[in-house]
Amino acid sequence: MSYNYKIILQYDGTRYDGWQKQGNTDQTIQGKLEAVISKMAGTETEVHGSGRTDAGVHAYGQVANFHLEKKWDSEELKDYLNRYLPEDIAVFSVEEVDERFHSRLNAAKKTYTYYVDMGPKKNVFTRKYVYGLGQKLNLSAMEQAAVKLCGTHDFKSFCSNKKMKKSTVRTIHSITFHQRDQVLEIRYTGDGFLYNMVRILTGTLIEVGMGKRDPGSMEQIVQAKDRQAAGYTAPPEGLFLTKVEYE
Repeated sequence: MSYNYKIILQYDGTRYDGWQKQGNTDQTIQGKLEAVISKMAGTETEVHGSGRTDAGVHAYGQVANFHLEKKWDSEELKDYLNRYLPEDIAVFSVEEVDERFHSRLNAAKKTYTYYVDMGPKKNVFTRKYVYGLGQKLNLSAMEQAAVKLCGTHDFKSFCSNKKMKKSTVRTIHSITFHQRDQVLEIRYTGDGFLYNMVRILTGTLIEVGMGKRDPGSMEQIVQAKDRQAAGYTAPPEGLFLTKVEYE
């Protein structure tokens, strides 16, 4: 018998090569978690994340799960993890869940937030967590374009993985915009996102906001099913995995 634990964690992705463990680097979030949990459990333990954030991308509410052979008290487990994890990774909730729960396969909705600093110079204290665009954007044009991207579509044009074998159809439930001083917050909620999809959506919407694309061109971009048709990939530092929801 094994016990399944679900954790919610946050991390500053600045110095990491993304979520997913890789053979050529030990600087991954999954790798750091597995090292601490495996040492604690005394046996190799695999950690499943709800999604693979890219190098340099952050998380407020990443969800992961792992199985242990011994039953642990949730608070003790949380304390242990936070004691031995690096200071830029923090676990803020641990709970025992049904044995069949899987953080990625059971995820129903994910929300990502992207921060764009439109001011002439980035705020000194938040500079690692925003994209310093340095120019004003036409928000109403971006909102018009965003409406056309919502719904269920084949988002192949917004995927960096050219060898993607699986379906590229996804549903975006909402794209919302909030401006606070010089920072624009773009929030995406959907049933799942393709490789680099949120960053490509952001780059495309920024091009609309700069007047380089027409808001009405979104339908043609989607229909093209070609990465070259969409805008540039916005840099990773402005992106946060904000929330993962389950049925």
